[in-house]
Amino acid sequence: MNYAKINKNDIANGIGVRVTLFVSGCTHYCKGCFNSEAWDFNFGEPFTEKTEQELIEALSPFYIDGLTLLGGEPFEPQNQRALLPFLKKVKEQLPKKDIWCFSGYTLDELTGESRAICEVTDEMLSLIDVLVDGEFVEELKDISLRFKGSSNQRLIDLNKTREKGEIVIWNDKE
Repeated sequence: MNYAKINKNDIANGIGVRVTLFVSGCTHYCKGCFNSEAWDFNFGEPFTEKTEQELIEALSPFYIDGLTLLGGEPFEPQNQRALLPFLKKVKEQLPKKDIWCFSGYTLDELTGESRAICEVTDEMLSLIDVLVDGEFVEELKDISLRFKGSSNQRLIDLNKTREKGEIVIWNDKE
């Protein structure tokens, strides 16, 4: 897997101060995508053990709330296979940090049938706390929306969704 960019102090892609990893490779090709250069799976730099360690160190300070995965598309199967071992390390070494993931796939696609499904999809989903799901739709773009680009997208609290057995929309007021 390659990655396009790392932000070590991001306040735009989730609650609090976050470390964000923009992975390379996406097959959605959303019209109006803000990061279309990352559609190419070969764009950017290789995601290595050194990259993982750099991210773990960046996540370690007390003022960092968590990790956000963006793209490209984190749930492209080849990206999932590279991200899963890293996400396990994050959860083991930094259990108080949450993990957000932006995906053009809906939760229904990630738990049903789609080109995203592979042998690690369920386990990767189990490590994510908040999923921002759905393709960006330029005709539904709304810059007033918090943590999403178009009104069709949802912020799903995956922990509560797993507890209740039904989709629970994330609410920062709780």
